[in-house]
Parts: sequence; structure tokens; C-alpha cells
Amino acid sequence: MKDQNTKSDWQARADKEVKGRDLTWHTPEGIAVQPLYTADDTQGLDPGLPGFEPFTRGPYASMYTGRPWTIRQYAGFSTAEESNAFYRRNLAAGQKGLSVAFDLATHRGYDSDHPRVVGDVGKAGVAIDTVRDMEILFDQIPLETMSVSMTMNGAVIPILAFYIVAGERQGVSAEKLSGTIQNDILKEFMVRNTYIYPPEPSMRIVSDIIAYTSQHMPRFNSISISGYHMHEAGATAVQELAFTIADGKEYARRAMEAGLDIDAFAPRLSFFWGIGMNFFMEIAKMRAARALWHDVMDDLGAQNPKSKMLRTHCQTSGVSLQEQDPYNNVIRTTIEAMAAVLGGTQSLHTNALDEAIALPTDFSARIARNTQLVIQEEAGITNVADPLGGSYYIESLTAALVEKAKAMLDEVEAAGGMTEYVASGKPKAQIEEAAAAKQASVDKGETVIVGVNKYRLDEEAEIDTLDIDNHAVRQSQIERIEKVREGRDEAACQAALKALSEGAAETDNVLELAVAAARQDATLGEISSAMEDVFGRYDTVPTPVRGVYTSAYAGDARYRQVVDGVKAVERRLGRAPKLMVAKMGQDGHDRGANVIASAFADMGFEVISGPLFQTPAETRDMALEKDVDAIGASSLAAGHKTLIPDLIRLLKDAGRSDIKVVAGGVIPQKDYDFLRDAGVQGIYGPGSNVVECAADLLRLLGHNMPPAGEELEAAE
Repeated sequence: MKDQNTKSDWQARADKEVKGRDLTWHTPEGIAVQPLYTADDTQGLDPGLPGFEPFTRGPYASMYTGRPWTIRQYAGFSTAEESNAFYRRNLAAGQKGLSVAFDLATHRGYDSDHPRVVGDVGKAGVAIDTVRDMEILFDQIPLETMSVSMTMNGAVIPILAFYIVAGERQGVSAEKLSGTIQNDILKEFMVRNTYIYPPEPSMRIVSDIIAYTSQHMPRFNSISISGYHMHEAGATAVQELAFTIADGKEYARRAMEAGLDIDAFAPRLSFFWGIGMNFFMEIAKMRAARALWHDVMDDLGAQNPKSKMLRTHCQTSGVSLQEQDPYNNVIRTTIEAMAAVLGGTQSLHTNALDEAIALPTDFSARIARNTQLVIQEEAGITNVADPLGGSYYIESLTAALVEKAKAMLDEVEAAGGMTEYVASGKPKAQIEEAAAAKQASVDKGETVIVGVNKYRLDEEAEIDTLDIDNHAVRQSQIERIEKVREGRDEAACQAALKALSEGAAETDNVLELAVAAARQDATLGEISSAMEDVFGRYDTVPTPVRGVYTSAYAGDARYRQVVDGVKAVERRLGRAPKLMVAKMGQDGHDRGANVIASAFADMGFEVISGPLFQTPAETRDMALEKDVDAIGASSLAAGHKTLIPDLIRLLKDAGRSDIKVVAGGVIPQKDYDFLRDAGVQGIYGPGSNVVECAADLLRLLGHNMPPAGEELEAAE
């Protein structure tokens, strides 16, 4: 009998096959992934059993062998009527739970008739201004049996109040309502930016919701602690893990400080992860998260095992979707969905193939939903609880993530907790640095995106996308608001709003007071404003990271061409060319804007980052004040057809049509001609190479920039 082959024997054979080349892969998380794992790599690692502490292998013993994960679709657009019809079609086709997307005006606490939201109403979610909207949204959907997830953080108080009152008007008491409200405001200050109030009163709101739901809504999850938006903003798996778990710890502490027993509320806490294309890393991330949360809750004194049990929803990545060759997105979403399932999710949303450029159509939403049905019904995955448990690679990767995330959690604790750490700006800066490094890797071709930087089609076929008539939706919402106001008892409504403001100034539970105001048909904007009068409104200006592109492109000839081109323009102008990066409208997703600002600053441009949530007039005023040469308008929420043409018109009226306006972000190809006709001089959609974007802008500024691959001399 031959001696058993060892790992060193394998290494010798592999070295011979690849001529000694190092096959170790270093992940963005700083983990060295070996080309082979054996039992030696899992010595001392015991992941336990599904359903048993520390729940690494799953929160429930039977997992999908007893019941598969809940199939959700995150959806909402246009009016409540349109969204309701979409929900009912999906439920009839096999969807099991609802996950509501609200428009950005709603997120930011504005009614649809507010002048700041002209381009946002109904575009990236459903517009909700009144309880009547909420009633229509759930028409013929029985709230006593339907689990409803609502992605809401900034205007969480009026939205949850509207949901409670809509249930009452449907004959369903609060104690019978089931589902989840996101209510994760710390994450908003780091990445997504759909906040309204400053951090401290925002944290008070979180505690009030936990307290109210613990008392009145035993079937409802009071918070969904979200790593998803960190993932979408560019966070590594370690950053997403550590910052999300730290957020959860902070919320638990605040609730305990408010007098709540940890075991009274902790079993209703839930999590939300983004799932990207690093298949095994995402599986290990979810297993590591359960182990980390168990230990955190143990340290906080939880006694009930359910308090230490991390339950989660997952969503496949939006940022991995590409505009180019978009049917590849079906494959990407399938891979990500498999990772979520093998990682042990409790519910899942699968993104549609067209979500890189627009809201999903019925056609694309059906493919996304059926992806889950096929995995659930045909793949055999539900026959075994945690089928990858014991994998040498998975267990090693899980342990590595736990170790690295714990080190980051210790850093957060040393800073005084997550509220203090967020206030320092460190987590936001770390995530932005990771995002810039990822984009640089894609631009250089080190990270392959099929159909984008490799295997690209010579010509892209246009696909049908959903287009929302923003002006028509806004007008219909305004009409409904007016009708609601006409029909309500105005004195009773104003008294309820006054009581809300007074309670916010004291220590009363603001959700309880908002429910009273919603019963009197106060609007979302009125409820938000009543609290804003006491708490104030929070604003911030992005501070992009520096140096990532310079480091990544050291020695790159094309990058040097662009840097030299910027210097040539600087010599001609007597100063560096000025680019203003503008975020107009109420969309707070600023990953793309920050990457552009970071990269262009590294290449020598003087970059002015405009504050979030500007109107076109405010962008014009800032551009004139700073005397910029170009404005890069970043759009991810479909407001580009309203906001960017308005900006160009305002610049022309001010006699500054010489300022170049370019646009980037989620913009469907079919809108390109519309924008060019409006005066946009450059359009850069998802997958655009940032260095080539800079080269194109130099051409717009009059520099004879050569195409990629040509010699530098051709520029002069």
C-alpha cells in the first residue's frame, strides 16, 4: 500500500505544472487564499451544528430541509396603484413576501409637492405621502398574513406609522402585523445617505421604534441591520461584517440604555447582507456573521439563545450588474443567489438583469424571481442543512473573516462605539478607499468583468427598460395630497402634529405620537417636519479619498498620458482644470461620485465636490462661484431627464454655456440622445473606464488627447 500523499507532495507537483508560479490569491480583504486546502488547515476549527450556538452553520437545525427561504422581490415604483398591481402579479406567480422600495422624496421626508423633489417623485421607488397611499399600496393584500419588509431609515417614523394605521383601516391590529422595517440609520451616515436628522436624535428614533414594537408588535422585526449598502458602496467583506455587527451592537446598547431588557427585543433584530461575485467569500461571510453576532450578544448579557441567533435577508449585488451585455447579469445574479442560499439566508431578493440601467420590467422581474424558484425546486440544495459545512476551504475562510472582523470591531470599541466611530468619518473613508481600489483594478483589467473589460461586444443590443413619467406621477400625488387635506379634521391634525413636536422635545415615544398624527391624516412631510423643527436637518459634504489611483497606476503609460494632458491644460489656463462633481436630487448613493472625485483629483484636476441633495439652481450657483470648467452630474436614481437639462438651461441663462456638462451613472442608452440634445457633452454609464473618462473630458476642454494605445507625441 502506498504512503498517503501529503500537501507538500501536491505542492511539488503543482509547482512543476505551473513552473513554480505562486498560485496564492490575495483578496481585497487581505486574506491569502491558498490554491489547496486540506484537513491540516481546519485543525481546531469546530463550526458546530445548525441550530446550535454559535449558529455558524445556520440559525435553525432543519434549515431548508424543513422550510426553504422566503422569496422576496424588492420593488416599488411610480404610484401606489402601479406598485400594488405589480405586487399582486408577483405574489400570484410564486413570490412569498413583499419588500417595498420607496422613492427618494419619501426617504428624505418630503411630500411629493415639495420644490426640492421635482425630479425624484416615483422614480426609484413608490411615492408615499399619506396613509391613503399606504392603503392603496396594500389593497387586496391581507396584512394579517403577509410578511412585509420596508427599506426605510430617514422617514422611518411616518412610514411605520402609516403602515400601522393602514393595517387598522384594513381591520388588522398592530399585534398581528409581521415583517421588518430597516431602521438602520448608522449605515446611512456611512454610505447611503438617506438620513434626515443628525446622528443623536436619529439614534433616539431607533430606540423609540424598538420600544414601541417590543410592546405592541410582537411579530414585527424592529430593525434590519444592513451591510448591503456598505457592500454596494464598495466595502470589503471584512468591512461589511465588522461595521454591520458594530452597528447592531450599538443599537442593542441604546435600547438597553433606554431601559429595555435585551432578551425582550433582541430576538426581533434581523440583518441584511449584500451578496457579490466572490462566491466562497460571500458564503463564509454569512457564516462568520452568525458567529460574531453570537459572541457580541453573549458579551452584552443575552440569555435567550434566540437573542444570539443572527437571522438575515440577502440581496444579490446591484453594483455587480453591468449595462454592457446585460444578459450576463442573469448569470451573475444566479451565482450570487446560490452563495446566499449556501450561506444560509432566511429570505432573498434577486436583482433583475436590467437594474444596472433602470427599474425592472415585468419580463426581467420574472426571470429574477424564477431564478430563486429553480434553485429552490430543482437544484436539490434544500435537501441538506448547511451542505458546505466542513469544507476545508469554507471553514478556513470563515475563521479568517472572523479573526479580521474581530480586530476591526476592537478598533470601533476603542473609539467609543459605532456612533463615535461613524462621527469620526473613518468607516466612510475606509469604504471609499476600498471602492476606489476596486474600480482601479477593474479599469486596469486586473479584475475581469465579462462583457465590460474583457470579451466586449463590438456593438451592444438595446433592451427594453421601464420608464416612469415623473411629471405625471408627481401631479397625481399632489392631487391626492390635496384631497386628503381637504377631507381631514384640520384642527385635530394640527393638534396631533403639535403634540409630536412637543414630545420630540421631551422624551415621549415619537412613533406613538406619529401614529396618532397618521390617524388624523397628517402627511409624511408634515410628520417629518414636526420632528425636524426640534431635531434639525443633517447635511454633509463628501470628502473623497486621495492617492488610490496614483498608487494603482504607478508606471502605467495611459495614466501618464492623462496626467500629462491635465498639466498641459493647466499651463494653458494658468491653473488646474476645475471639475465640479454634482449630486442633484435626493439620491444619496455617492459611490460613483466619490470614485470620480478621487480619481480625477489624483490625475491633477482641481475637484470640487458639491454637497449631496442639491437642486439644479444650487449646483449652478456653486459652479459659478467656484468658476469651474466642467460639471460632472452623477445620477443613479433616474432623475437625469429632469435635473440635468434644468442645470444646462440655468447655466445658459446665466451666460455660462461654456461650462461643459457631462453625466455619469445609471442612465439607459435610450436616454443618451435626449441628454445630448439637451446639451450634455459626455455620457459615462456603468462599466466606463475612469481614466478614459478623464481623457474624454480633456478633449472637451480643448486638449488634443490621443485615443488609448497611441503614443504621447500624438497629443501635442
